[in-house]
Amino acid sequence: MSALPGSSEGTAVTGLDSSPVEADPRVLADLPPLTARTEAEAGEIIARYPHPRSALLPMLHLVQSVQGYVSPEGVGFCARMLGLTKAEVGAVATFYTMYKRHPTGRHLVSVCTNTLCAVLGGQQIYDAVAADLGVGHDQTAADGSVTLEHAECLAACDYAPVVTVDYEFYDQQDVDSARELVTSLRRGEKPAPTRGAPLTDFRGISRQLAGFSQHADVAAERAAVDGPSAGVPTLIGVRLAAERGESAPPMDETPGSAPEPEPAGAPVGASGGTPAEQVGDATVAVAGNPAEQAGAEQVHTDAAEPAGREPVQRGHEGSDTPPQQNPGAGTPPPTPGTSIEREV
Repeated sequence: MSALPGSSEGTAVTGLDSSPVEADPRVLADLPPLTARTEAEAGEIIARYPHPRSALLPMLHLVQSVQGYVSPEGVGFCARMLGLTKAEVGAVATFYTMYKRHPTGRHLVSVCTNTLCAVLGGQQIYDAVAADLGVGHDQTAADGSVTLEHAECLAACDYAPVVTVDYEFYDQQDVDSARELVTSLRRGEKPAPTRGAPLTDFRGISRQLAGFSQHADVAAERAAVDGPSAGVPTLIGVRLAAERGESAPPMDETPGSAPEPEPAGAPVGASGGTPAEQVGDATVAVAGNPAEQAGAEQVHTDAAEPAGREPVQRGHEGSDTPPQQNPGAGTPPPTPGTSIEREV
């Protein structure tokens, strides 16, 4: 690969974003603050998981829903709330391209340029939209309306070429329709997606990905949930199977492939405590090899929290180094002329 690490081209090719977090003082001065409400909602997210660190992904979406990207303040906020280092939070935020490292526009436009979409005109769509906006990959139009990006497969090959706006689908696009879509977005309009929920904006969908409603009332939320999710291309196989009387063969159940059911009437938790503990016990029991068993034991609800990952006391603002308990205690100084081996 010829693209340099951290470059726009490298991000488009590999899916990895190693660019530094945006720290422009002019940007930070206008950044909405992470308030007490944000902290309370982060607490709600953390409460969903047996281990606090598991809440990091939705918490990063929560930060984006407030500030429009994962800011330096957002990295420190997540580190403080979860008892992680800033480096640990940053490692996750720079791995997944859904977490943005600099401010985004009101809408995020993603153009699929992977194999099938590219063959059917995806690259031409991207090039035309980029020219209209005067931007490249992961860049935002001067008016702040749209951020444009390449997308490596949007999982809708039956509708190629595909464009998404804030992760909502606009199917079977061509150059003219995609240009008109983006022009409408810049005018402040919200064209209806081909299928799925009504269009909102990037911060709104980030809030939804964090696990909260982005809609003003229950009726709007219900309408979004009830939006059409499948079209004719998706259902062709189902229709043909019905016409031909075809169906999938039944699955053979191999003895020992699943845990034995509990006797009828047995109380919940009788063989392993809580339902979550029972599931953990069953997963360990059916592990097919030592590696699978070790992995199952590691994520079992009874597993101890890894060292250095316990939540820190309130007031800790996140650090650049892992927390230590009594650093140096019990470790004698090295004798001159000897070496110390580090345990890995």
